Amino acid sequence: MARKTKQQALETRNHILDVAIHLFSRQGVSATSLADIAQAAGVTRGAIYWHFRNKSDLFSEIWELSESSIGDLETEYQAKYPGDPLSVLREILVYILEATVSEERRRLMMEIIFHKCEFVGEMARVQQLHREYCLASHERIEQALSRCMAASMLPATLNLRRATLLMRSYITGLMENWLFAPQTFDLKSEARAFVEILLEMYQFCPTLQKNAMT
Repeated sequence: MARKTKQQALETRNHILDVAIHLFSRQGVSATSLADIAQAAGVTRGAIYWHFRNKSDLFSEIWELSESSIGDLETEYQAKYPGDPLSVLREILVYILEATVSEERRRLMMEIIFHKCEFVGEMARVQQLHREYCLASHERIEQALSRCMAASMLPATLNLRRATLLMRSYITGLMENWLFAPQTFDLKSEARAFVEILLEMYQFCPTLQKNAMT
C-alpha cells in the first residue's frame, strides 16, 4: 500500500509539473498563480504546497528536469561513441536543437525562459539558478571541447575561451530566434547543418586560434 501511495504521489507531482509548464507558456510565469495551476490540474492548493514550497520552487524543478536530461544524454553518447568526443559533442548539440522542436516539454521550457518569464519578485531566486546553470553549461562545453582537442579532433591551438562562449551563444541564439519566429526557418531539418557549420569554424577559422589578435 505504501508503495502504491508513493507512486500516486509521484504521478500527482508530475501531473502538476506538466500542467504548470503549459500554463506558464500560455499565460507567462508572472500571470500564473499556484491557484491557477491547482485548478487546471484538478487538485487542491494544499496538494500543490505539499509538493512545492512556492511558484519559484515549482519552476526551478521544471528547469532542473530539463537540464538533467542533457547530462543523461552525454553519458549515453559517450557509451555509443567511445574514444570519439567530437561525435559525442556533435550529437548532443544536434539533439538540443532538434528537441527544441520535437519535444514539447523542452520547447515550452525554452519558450518560457526566453520569452515568458520576468526574473523579478518571487522569481528573482530563479534568476540566480539560471546563472548557476549557465556557469555549469559553460564548464561542460569547455570540458567537451578540451576532450576533442586532446584527441586531436579539434586544433590544439583553439582559443578555448572564445570557442566556449561562441558555442553557447550560437546554440541558444538559434533556439531563441526559432521560438520567436518559427516560420522563418526549419530548425529541426537544419539542426545538423547548423552544428557542422559551428564545428567547421572551430577547425578552420584563424580568429579562433590562440595566437590570433585579441
